[in-house]
Amino acid sequence: MTELGLGIAALLLLAGLGFPLGFSLLAVGSIGFALNHPRGMDAAMTVAGQQILELAANFQFAALPLFMLMGVFVTRSGIADNMYDVASKWLGQLRGGLALSTVAACGGMAAISGSSMATAATMTKVAVPAMRRYRYDDAFSAGTVAAGGTIGILIPPSGALIVYGLLSETDIAKLFMAGLIPGIISVLFYIVAIQVVCVVRPAWAPHGDRTTWLQKLVGLKDIWSIAALFLMIMGGIFLGVFTASEGGGIGAGGALLIAIARRRMNLKIFVESLAEAAKLTATVFSVGFGALTLNQFVNIVGAPQEILGFIDQLGFGPWGVVAIILVCFVILGMIIDGPAMIFLTVPIFVPVIDGLALPIEPELKLVWWGIIMVVAVEISFITPPIGMNVFVIKSMLPDVSLRQIYRGITAFFVADLLRLALFVSFPGIALWLVKLLT
Repeated sequence: MTELGLGIAALLLLAGLGFPLGFSLLAVGSIGFALNHPRGMDAAMTVAGQQILELAANFQFAALPLFMLMGVFVTRSGIADNMYDVASKWLGQLRGGLALSTVAACGGMAAISGSSMATAATMTKVAVPAMRRYRYDDAFSAGTVAAGGTIGILIPPSGALIVYGLLSETDIAKLFMAGLIPGIISVLFYIVAIQVVCVVRPAWAPHGDRTTWLQKLVGLKDIWSIAALFLMIMGGIFLGVFTASEGGGIGAGGALLIAIARRRMNLKIFVESLAEAAKLTATVFSVGFGALTLNQFVNIVGAPQEILGFIDQLGFGPWGVVAIILVCFVILGMIIDGPAMIFLTVPIFVPVIDGLALPIEPELKLVWWGIIMVVAVEISFITPPIGMNVFVIKSMLPDVSLRQIYRGITAFFVADLLRLALFVSFPGIALWLVKLLT
């Protein structure tokens, strides 16, 4: 464990100096492996090359860049504005209605972009100016967008679930099924959190404008195409008509056609969209390459066995072990961003969970854990001092301090902990749809 501790310290040092996370992981993993293997750096480079080639050649990973491209096309089509407009027409007249609209629109964007930070960035541009016009508190507005954006990695199609599925060899279609109901419940929990804030701090969230039923219904015409695309993708995957990778291709093609039909696509925007999706994919893959190499270092020093032995010595039951692992996720979320956490923790914690005597069907245990892990990673996006969504919003709202944003997140953070406890205590919430459709 001493070697692992030194490796983590080196990783934090490199990250603190501003080195890209993927290269930091790769460097620490390679050097650590070399120092603990008789063949030294030669063995380390061989292992690193094998890990990179295996991940890059995995055809199932094609689903990830395809869904990312779909999200970019959807964002470029301006659908986020329409989603927020429709949500505000239906909810805006309520106290805190624009905050409710923001969460609802974030849920809609999450269902088609699969990216937490992309959802947060997009909705900051769309929702915060509207909330400011109605004199919403800046801390509450920014906190709502930061928290709402976290839903992006849970509601399918989810890049986080794809990565988890590939690393843990869990059926991605089942993970998508399992993520749907918890995603909807997450939106509902945030709605309750907003209502609590409205009771405690009514001045933070005034009423918006009233709209007629005709205006509400007419507004739906602006989002029917993207709703149909989402239903087609999820329906096809759930019913086994096509695989997750094929669904990604259909989604990207459908999103491109929607952008063309909305006259928001030309050759320049198309090329820019491809470049943006390529950069996002390269970032995720570089983190994946580095994390998998670091995992080889973790394995060669025997850290997983030592961790298992330490947990056994504590004498906790299966649920106690789950609780300890979740605390580890919360702590990791303070220093490591979400995608890196998934790559780093799956090889260590998945075997532990798989070996626990939990009251869950063995073939569905890792499906359930995938949802629990992603929810825990979601919380890391708004956990201080890192909170990637917080920093994204801070960069876009320089006049709002980090302290204000974290103050606005408080109610949502409590809601996150409660929903995580709910999903852990009642595994059937995540598994009901999987059992129904398989």
